[in-house]
Amino acid sequence: MSNGEATALLFVRHGQSTWNLEQRWQGQADPPLSDHGRDQAYHAASSIGAVDAIVTSPQVRAVETATIISEQVGVGPVLALDDLRERNAGIWSGLTTTEIEAAWPGWIEAGRRPEGWESDEEVLPRALAVVDAIVAEYAGATLLVVSHGGVIVTLEEHLLVRDGRIPNLHGRLIEASGVGLRPGNRLELVPPEMSTGGGRDRV
Repeated sequence: MSNGEATALLFVRHGQSTWNLEQRWQGQADPPLSDHGRDQAYHAASSIGAVDAIVTSPQVRAVETATIISEQVGVGPVLALDDLRERNAGIWSGLTTTEIEAAWPGWIEAGRRPEGWESDEEVLPRALAVVDAIVAEYAGATLLVVSHGGVIVTLEEHLLVRDGRIPNLHGRLIEASGVGLRPGNRLELVPPEMSTGGGRDRV
């Protein structure tokens, strides 16, 4: 972690994907944005404010979101970093919540997860490592970081912030300095009528 000026990271969840629309659990599968997700990204750009750089998960739904915002705010090129990818959803990837409930009744509500699921304890080290890498490269800058609900919420909980699942195109400010990470506010980057993915979010 840099000992110099603080680095501001705005972690933002990608726009609605086609699988979000179908209520399918995604994980590291790679569906694109839906038309609504592209509209969300376009509208969110006006709420981002000034950033020095944009980094993103390499997954299509995140890259599309970052690219749309990049084109609107005039900051680029977008840099994809592998450790910003979503958690692995294991054998639930591609299934709808209804299908999961039918095959694993009560598991979602109880917090149980299937074979191949990437736990918070597995996600957190790579999430912290990618934050360190970003700060080392962009110390003192303000960055937009486009990632996924599982990654962002895992970082929030590590910072003792428990605001539940994060909707599409909502974000969390995180400040990185020599004394560590400090959470800022959650931000709504799209108006309520455009918001999707709250509540029992799909990974």
